[in-house]
Amino acid sequence: MKVIVNGAGGAMGKVLCEMIEERDGFSLAARSSIEFETDESESVFGSISEFSGEADVIIDFSNHLATKELCEYAEKRKLPIIISTTGQTDEENALIRKLSETVPVFKSGNMSLGVALVAALSKTAAAFFPDADIEIVEKHHNRKLDVPSGTALMIADSIREARPEATYNIGRHENGKRTKSEIGIHSLRLGNEVGTHEVIIAAGSQTITIRHESENRALFADGALSAATFLIGKPAGLYDMNDIINNN
Repeated sequence: MKVIVNGAGGAMGKVLCEMIEERDGFSLAARSSIEFETDESESVFGSISEFSGEADVIIDFSNHLATKELCEYAEKRKLPIIISTTGQTDEENALIRKLSETVPVFKSGNMSLGVALVAALSKTAAAFFPDADIEIVEKHHNRKLDVPSGTALMIADSIREARPEATYNIGRHENGKRTKSEIGIHSLRLGNEVGTHEVIIAAGSQTITIRHESENRALFADGALSAATFLIGKPAGLYDMNDIINNN
């Protein structure tokens, strides 16, 4: 499988490129990043739109600001795409949904299969304990821009499938009694924390805690390659980690 890595100059992009070069069945079609000077002989490009060679899939680990260019490129070339960034605006999400009408699109706030399992387990627990208080605590490094994390929102959205009436209280900062329907989401930013997500479900007589800790960035690259394998051959549509879990 020939992969275009967009955002290859970033921390995650570098890890992904290294993994592709080491893994059987995968090869780098091109690397693109705003940090790069274009060198076609090395298949390195400052912009993904400059590459017109053969490829099977795009994996993006750049920034949500690249959404418009990425969608236009994937649409033009009819290439499946894995979008591994977070923080998209409503307009950018609309572009992604529009793209999914013509090509397979895989988008996840977190590319870890373990986090996807946490989301699924949290949804199940919320359904089993409909009156429980639920709080989500997420920790990331001090350079992360979006708050709360896309992963925390992904988990909360999964819980809300079991509790359609749920509202989000992000970074509780005002006095007042907790409402029955709310899901609290709290963000910590410190040091070089890769990512920890904890879901606390307090049912009164018992408390369930579901926790996931990311030890290093390799798990996200591995998840992206799993998503690429899953996406090849799929019809146009918008897919996420739940589709991989449900496919197993």
